[in-house]
Amino acid sequence: MIHKMHLKKVPFDKIKQGKKTIELRLYDEKRKKISSGDIIEFDCDGEKLSVQVKELHLFSNFQNLYKVLPLEKCGYSPDELQNASYADMEEYYPDTEQKNYGVVGIEFSIIE
Repeated sequence: MIHKMHLKKVPFDKIKQGKKTIELRLYDEKRKKISSGDIIEFDCDGEKLSVQVKELHLFSNFQNLYKVLPLEKCGYSPDELQNASYADMEEYYPDTEQKNYGVVGIEFSIIE
């Protein structure tokens, strides 16, 4: 199955460069349709990049996710790790939505 997701330029470029291999999202109805082996087509201003899903990491909220997953795979550079915070994700997904749906780290590899 192929899923389409939009990304901003910075995370899109990090995936393209191999610096980001886990995408963080709300585990809403759209994301619940994703399974290992599926394809995700990321789009950024008309540029597309396809990845294959390796594994889904489910958590109740981003606070728990940030304690477990390697944040450098989530797109943080080594110099950003010290200040990395689950609160960064609340800009996109408020606490109330996290409580309703849970969150997911979608681990993937780029399809060459």
